[in-house]
Amino acid sequence: MKLSVVIPVFNEKHTILEIIEKVRAVKIPKEIILVDDYSTDGTREILKGLDGAADIRVFFHDKNCGKGAALREGFRHVAGDVVVVQDADLEYDPEDYHKLLEPILRGRADVVFGSRFMGGPHRVLFFWHYVANQILTLLSNMVTDLNLTDMETCYKVFRADIIRKLTIEQNRFGFEPEVTAKVARMRCRIYEVPISYWGRDYEEGKKIGLKDAFSAVYCILRYGLFG
Repeated sequence: MKLSVVIPVFNEKHTILEIIEKVRAVKIPKEIILVDDYSTDGTREILKGLDGAADIRVFFHDKNCGKGAALREGFRHVAGDVVVVQDADLEYDPEDYHKLLEPILRGRADVVFGSRFMGGPHRVLFFWHYVANQILTLLSNMVTDLNLTDMETCYKVFRADIIRKLTIEQNRFGFEPEVTAKVARMRCRIYEVPISYWGRDYEEGKKIGLKDAFSAVYCILRYGLFG
């Protein structure tokens, strides 16, 4: 089994090398696919220095398009049997890959979500972010008939053949509700497992905001009700 780790990157010069080393340290055969979404803080230059390494491939956008667009580009190049989405910051711990992969390796799941709200250790941060996440997850569950606890999680793992069947349309954070609705419509076997979460605040570089919450509502209704 080979794992494809797809990392969308935008202005993460302070964390990008550390997260790559954390991914590399996980003892699973893997490839690392990085898509730079037109970073302007020096991240792009760091990634150019890594391109060509045996386990890394780097792709560059010529303008800022968003997380969904970066993932769409990354998915086009996966060569592994299983695909995991990894953010370029340090909020999610690659050591959780073992837990995330287990339901797929046992033949029980096609897709696995890593839930921040199922009992794993997590940094205590924003109450209203938590409330918004719960509302979005509830609304998503209502239209997909799933019982997820964390629809907006970064850690989503797919069998590679599932990714190849998906057409991702959303360019920004609407990727999360879109892909959730689409794997539900495909009748994929979906599992959740608890993960650790080391959230950061806006001073540390957090990017998602209120407008993304409204966009998520639109995407939940758009893809959950109308396909």
